[in-house]
Amino acid sequence: MSASTEGNARAAGYAPHPYVGGRTAALRALAAWRMRWPGAPRVIVLTGNPGSGRSRLLTGFLMMCDPEYRKQLPMDDLDPATVPPDLPAPAVPSAAGRTAAQVLWLLADHFELAAGRTEDVFAELSARDEPVTIVVPDVDQAGPVRAAEEATRVVREVLTPLAATETVQLLADVPRELATELAGALPASQVQVIDLDAPEWADPKGLVLHAETALDAGSGAPELPYTTDPAARRALAEALAERAAGSRLTVQLAVQSLLMQPEGFDPADASQLPTSVGEALDLHARRLGADPQTLRLMLAPLAFAEGDGLPVQLLGTLANAVAGRDMSQDLADGMLLAAPFIQPVEPSSEDDEDGTGEDAEADAGAGDGRTLLRLMHPALAEEIRSGLPDVRDTQTRIAMALLEEVPQQDWAQADPYIRDHLAAHTLEAGLLPQLLTDPGLFAHADPVTLRAAIEAVPLEQLGAPARTYLRTAPLLTRSQASATLRAAFLESAFVEDGLAPYAEALHTRGFHLPWRTLWSVPLAGVRAVTTGSVAAAGEDGTAVSRSVAALLVPEGTPGSRALPDAADGAVPPQDGTDAADGTAAGEDAGAVNGDGAAAGGRTALLLHDLRAPEYVDADPSQVVQPSEEDRAAAPLGFSRGADYLRVWARADRRMVAALVSDSPVTDADLSPDGVLVVATERGVTARQILVAAPPAAPSVPAQRTGTTDADASHGLEGDHS
Repeated sequence: MSASTEGNARAAGYAPHPYVGGRTAALRALAAWRMRWPGAPRVIVLTGNPGSGRSRLLTGFLMMCDPEYRKQLPMDDLDPATVPPDLPAPAVPSAAGRTAAQVLWLLADHFELAAGRTEDVFAELSARDEPVTIVVPDVDQAGPVRAAEEATRVVREVLTPLAATETVQLLADVPRELATELAGALPASQVQVIDLDAPEWADPKGLVLHAETALDAGSGAPELPYTTDPAARRALAEALAERAAGSRLTVQLAVQSLLMQPEGFDPADASQLPTSVGEALDLHARRLGADPQTLRLMLAPLAFAEGDGLPVQLLGTLANAVAGRDMSQDLADGMLLAAPFIQPVEPSSEDDEDGTGEDAEADAGAGDGRTLLRLMHPALAEEIRSGLPDVRDTQTRIAMALLEEVPQQDWAQADPYIRDHLAAHTLEAGLLPQLLTDPGLFAHADPVTLRAAIEAVPLEQLGAPARTYLRTAPLLTRSQASATLRAAFLESAFVEDGLAPYAEALHTRGFHLPWRTLWSVPLAGVRAVTTGSVAAAGEDGTAVSRSVAALLVPEGTPGSRALPDAADGAVPPQDGTDAADGTAAGEDAGAVNGDGAAAGGRTALLLHDLRAPEYVDADPSQVVQPSEEDRAAAPLGFSRGADYLRVWARADRRMVAALVSDSPVTDADLSPDGVLVVATERGVTARQILVAAPPAAPSVPAQRTGTTDADASHGLEGDHS
C-alpha cells in the first residue's frame, strides 16, 4: 500500500471519505489492521508533523469503526479496502489532557477489569481469551500541564506495555519524537509506523481536495470569484496545496484567512500563499495592514493557555503582561484580525470543580457565563511560542499577572482558571516551589492539575508543605473531594507531618471544616484503640482525671505497659458501629485483642492524652471506659469501612463528617464528647468533630477494592475525580 493507491481508488470510481477527503493508502492500512488481515501488524504507530492531519485521519477511521456512526456514512460508495469490518467499536481512551495513569484506568474501567494496581491491568488483558482492540488518540496533547511532558509517560508507562501484550491490538497517534521509541520496543513483524509526511503515505491530491472543498461556496464559503468558479477554485486549491508542502493546517489557516477577510487577496499572486503555519500568520497580518508582531502578541496569551482555554476576561491582562505595554487598543481594534486563528470553547461543567454545592457561596458564578478562547491548533501555539525571545520570562510575567488577579489573595474568590492553572504557568517559569506555601491554594486548586505540576519538580526542590501535599494528592483525587473536604484532609496531613501552622491556617480560610486535628503519632502496629479516662498525677502532685486514648500495641513499644490478664481481652469495647465486614466494631476489636497469636504476638497498652500531643504515664488497669449509657447518650455516632469512616448525628442521622484514609483503617473510636481517634497502618490521629459543620456533609464515594495507596489515586477523569 502506498500513495499510488490514491489514484487507483479514484480511477475505480470510489468516493473519498466524506470527512477525511483522501488518505486512501493510510485508511487501507488501518482497515487491514482492524480486520487482522494476514500479514497486518498487531500494532500501528501513527505519526507525522504537527498539522499533518493525524487527528482528522484517526477521527474519520473511528467513524467507520463505530456501528452506529457508520450508518450515517455512504459506506457503499467508499473503497471497500478502506472500510473496516462491522465489529463492536474499539476502546478509545483519549490521552488529551489526561495523565498516563488516567489513560490506563480508563481502559481498566472500559474492560471492567478487577485490577487494583497498574501492573494488574496489563496482566488481566494478557490473560484474556479474545484479543482486545485499543485506539489511543492525541498522545501529543496528553497531560493536564503542558510543561510536565506527560506524552513521554503515556508512551513509556501505558503504550509500550500495551504494545508488548500479545492480546492487545493497538493503534496509537504519537508525536514523531516518541514514535521511534514505541515502535523500537517491538519486533519489526508486529509493528508498522505510518508517518503521514513520508512519501509512501503522503496524499497531495487529498490535500488539494481538502482545500477545494473548503473554498467551495456551496459548502458555506462566501461568494467570490475563486469560490464560485470551479476552474478558479481548483487552480487556487492546487496552488495552496503546493505551497503548503503537505501541511493540512497551513492550508486550513490560509483558507480561513482569505475567506474571513478576502480584501486585498490576489489568487494569482503565489507570494500571498503561505508555506508554513508561521507564514500564514504573518501574511494574514500584512494583507490587512497590521504588524505581524502585534498579531502574535495578541495571540500569545492563548499560546500559553492551559486546560480547555483562557477565559476571555483574562486575555487583555495577559496580553499586556506578555507585550510589556498596554494592548487594550490593539485588542479592541484587532479581534477581526485574530479571528481566523481563534475558536471559542464551551466551558465544561467541571469548571466549578466543587459541584457538590457545598462551596456554592465561594464559587457563585464561577462557571456561569464564562467564555473560553483557544487557538485553532496546538501547532499554532508552538509557532507563536517559538517566536518569543524568552519563553521562561514570558511565563514569569503571565504568572505574576495572574497572581495579581486574585482578590486579597483569597483563592475562594479567584477565577477558576487561576486557581487551577497558575501552578502550570509557574512551573514553566521555574517559580512553582515558591508558590507552594499557601494552604488555601492547595485546597482550592484542581488536585489533578496541581499534582501533575508538582510532580514535575524535583523532590529536593520542594518545601515541606509541598511534600505534604504531594503525599496527600492521591487521596484528594481518589476521593473526588470538594474544596472543603480537600482542606480537611490537608489539615490532618499537615498535623501528621508536624506542620501545625499550615493546618491552623486552613481554619482561617473560610472553610467549614468537619474537624480539627488535635494530634497525630506515626505509630505502626496499633491493633486497637479506645477512648476513656484515667487517674494521673497533676502538676501539683494531686490525682486528676485525664481523658485518654488507649492504644493496643505490640509488647515492647516504647512507653507502653503490659496489660493485666483480666484486661487483655477486654480492651477496647466500643460503640456498636458497623465495621468493614458488617460486624460490630466492638466485636471486631475484641477479636484482635483476645487472640495474641492472631494479632502477631503479645500486646501492651499505650496511653495518649485525648486532646493534647503527649503520652500519659498511668496504670493501664485504671483506664475507665465510657459506659454503654454514656455512648448511647452521646450526640454523635460513627460507622466505618476498610478505609473510610462516617460520623453522624444521632438525633437526625445526619452525616457531619466523612473521612477517607490513604491507608487501611485498623480501628477507631469516638469519645462521647466527639473526639474521633483513628488507627491506620501508618499511625494514630485524633480529630475533634466540629458539630457546627453545615448540614450538607459530603458523601464518601465507592472505593476501588484492594487498591494500594500509590495506585488507588489513578482513577478516571482526574484519578477518579
